[in-house]
Amino acid sequence: MVTGSGVRPGSAGGKLGLDPRLVRRARELARRAGQPVVELARGHTTVSVERAVLRLAGVTGADPDGIPWVNRLVDAVVAEVGLAHGVALPVFDALVRELGPPVRGARSTANGVASAGTGAADVGAALTLLAQKAAAGSVRFGVPSGRAAGSARSAARRAVGAGLRRIDRRRAERDRLVRRHGDPRQRPWIYLIVATGDIYEDIPQAQAAARAGADVIAVIRSTGQSLLDYVPEGATREGFAGTYATQENFRLMRAALDASSKELGRYVRLTNYASGLCMPEMAVLAGLERLDMMLNDSMYGILFRDINPVRTFVDQRFSRQVHARAGIIINTGEDNYLTTADAVDEAHTVTVSQLLNEFFAHEAGLADRQLGLGHAFEIDPAVPESFRLELAHALLARELFPDAPLKWMPPTRHMTGDVFRGNLLDGFFNLVGTMTRQDILLVGMMTEAVVTPWLSDRDIALQNVRYVLGAAGGLHEDFVPAPGGFIQQRAGRVLGEAVELLERIVDDGLLTAIADGTFGITKRPADRGRGLDGVAAHADDYYNPATELLESAEEGS
Repeated sequence: MVTGSGVRPGSAGGKLGLDPRLVRRARELARRAGQPVVELARGHTTVSVERAVLRLAGVTGADPDGIPWVNRLVDAVVAEVGLAHGVALPVFDALVRELGPPVRGARSTANGVASAGTGAADVGAALTLLAQKAAAGSVRFGVPSGRAAGSARSAARRAVGAGLRRIDRRRAERDRLVRRHGDPRQRPWIYLIVATGDIYEDIPQAQAAARAGADVIAVIRSTGQSLLDYVPEGATREGFAGTYATQENFRLMRAALDASSKELGRYVRLTNYASGLCMPEMAVLAGLERLDMMLNDSMYGILFRDINPVRTFVDQRFSRQVHARAGIIINTGEDNYLTTADAVDEAHTVTVSQLLNEFFAHEAGLADRQLGLGHAFEIDPAVPESFRLELAHALLARELFPDAPLKWMPPTRHMTGDVFRGNLLDGFFNLVGTMTRQDILLVGMMTEAVVTPWLSDRDIALQNVRYVLGAAGGLHEDFVPAPGGFIQQRAGRVLGEAVELLERIVDDGLLTAIADGTFGITKRPADRGRGLDGVAAHADDYYNPATELLESAEEGS
């Protein structure tokens, strides 16, 4: 049990004087709390993991009802042989039987439907043709053994390996463009949201935002997309409070921001979501279309979308392996806890989640430079010394994770509709961001809780950010809390409470803690929630070529 504040006045441990022994204890407890969940994820698969494998292998397109062929194919396999073996061996065994080795002569038509033909081998189109035959009930699936299993395994590994090489090429392309155009000169990067519902309206808004100073554009997803167990196809124009995340929408926005990067002489980054029931597939599509950041945190889906915890932790591990390979920065969702829980009383739960997210991310192969750990400016402005409390919490995150590109979230919970008060709160938020050297600063909107922001609202919000960064961008050099003072004591107390909570989680288990409402005061038992029927424990012969290739790359790095 931890006692005291966790602060060592006069120590050399950064501006907060945190006790390094307590910091090490916190990380060790996070590892112990997270390891059983990693083992659980290692031993299970989900329908979305399996669909992601086939997307890497090249399956594309959708049927006339808009259901992706990859869903049709996985559903057909599961109906005949179940999920526990994985889909790679049954699918590639059927591919060889139906179309013959080597797979040749399949090509995609303009509407994404495959057809037979002549020409070079196209495994992705052949798999799409197989999905069409499976949907029509003309293909039978089984789990191969012996030489047939070896042939299917080799074919699956080659096809998925080709998909991972496409992701590698997109990562190298990003590196070249960053070298050519340069990164923004200042930190934090200015992160701004567009959310019209229409990709063709999002694009000019995003480009206008980049011209006004935004460094990162986040395209908000349509309301409820996280609960869809499929990824829509094509460019979309009818989202609700956001735009559907699809591969084509990713492609269109990436191309538009590449044009803006060339125009502005700095690389403009693109963000979307790898969360919800299709988290692994979103990660794959983001890698294929060269997105730069993805919101990726199992706890958001568990707490706020009632997605089954086991389903989400399995999906999160695979998606983070893909993000690691693609060089994508993840953004985690700790800020969301403070929309339902008190930002002062429950501040330590944010720190606990950050420590757990760090462990899960490292285990999946992500580097510190890819950890956009989340935290937020959500203390009620009426609380005495609220600004000093926010400074303590933000600086604690900065010093616990010195090499992570932290994502600092603006005030939303206590916005009242008074746009003048809201703009002032956002200014205070921006000031904390520069005083504590945050890396990614999400632009606050004075019209939060009133309307979806207009372009003029975004312009005013960006003026606020530019003024604060221009007037106080180097203030972090001068800002040092008083030794043993209010800010140091508060940060140390939060760290101490985080360690105490981690000790309880180690004893009881993380899944139990989630079921008990530890995070965001929302209770989510492990045996309930959406998507549980899409989870299966691995059979002895389970095979996933993507995991095999991703983990072999991690070991060799």
